[in-house]
Amino acid sequence: MTFAFIFPGQGSQSVGMGKDLAEAFPAARRVFEEVDDALDQKLSDLMFNGPIEDLTLTTNTQPALMACSMAVMAVLAQDFEIDVKKASFAAGHSLGEYSALCAAGSISLADTARLLRIRGDAMQAAVPVDAGAMAALLGASVEQAEAAAEAGSKHGICQIANDNATGQIVLSGEKDAVQAAVDACSDLGIKKAMMLNVSAPFHCDMMMPAAAKMREALAHQTILEPSVPVVNNVTARPVTEPDQIREDLITQVTGRVRWRESIEWMAANGVETFAEPGTGKVLTVMLKRIVSGVEGVALNSPDSLEAFAKKVKG
Repeated sequence: MTFAFIFPGQGSQSVGMGKDLAEAFPAARRVFEEVDDALDQKLSDLMFNGPIEDLTLTTNTQPALMACSMAVMAVLAQDFEIDVKKASFAAGHSLGEYSALCAAGSISLADTARLLRIRGDAMQAAVPVDAGAMAALLGASVEQAEAAAEAGSKHGICQIANDNATGQIVLSGEKDAVQAAVDACSDLGIKKAMMLNVSAPFHCDMMMPAAAKMREALAHQTILEPSVPVVNNVTARPVTEPDQIREDLITQVTGRVRWRESIEWMAANGVETFAEPGTGKVLTVMLKRIVSGVEGVALNSPDSLEAFAKKVKG
């Protein structure tokens, strides 16, 4: 079976995430303990017990999702003998790219947790509350979304933030500009456009202060060549050279998440199954809208890990 690991981004979090893994597997508990120690915070308690209001704060969500994904990977390796090197590729959606790099041994677990804490804080602080916005365009082609962004840009910053799947594109930018883009959608033949309830306008030029913070944080960060090729958000292609990984992680803060293209590229290069380690199944569901003839598997419970391991081992 040819497979890739795909790691979820913000929006997959929920109270109770990782708790069943921690209860069932010492390997998972060790991951959560290491992340707690790295952040000097009992993040695992927040993940397991809430409250959801604190868990959904960007500063907590980003390392929490990574920790849950890494707990799954640790259990796969130590309890089911499924090493990351068995995968053809790894990729992650936005912050999930850090999880992919961590899983591939490019950045240590403790360093990844600390980087995501910095990233979460920087992204939240980059834009004053209510100054930015994001909007989902449903049923839109990339060309239609570009036209909507252009209409919005007459009123300020407005860019494509996420090309998630066929007909599922997200715009980001200044509030009035994004609203103007949404208002223009009906004339552009876009089926539906709606403003999103988000805490900041991610992946647009309003995030430049956050990109500067990440450049500073990553400047002296040890980054190793990943043990499996990591398909990154900026290029939608595998990038394995450490200095280029570093530069693309900085660009990623303000750049478009090319998720649809990333999945299409991996499928075109032989991936038959996409396994989503962590919590929820956002990427697994999204997969159906991108390519046909491939399988998506959400690895978010002890039973799902056992079933996946049996499949990999044949």
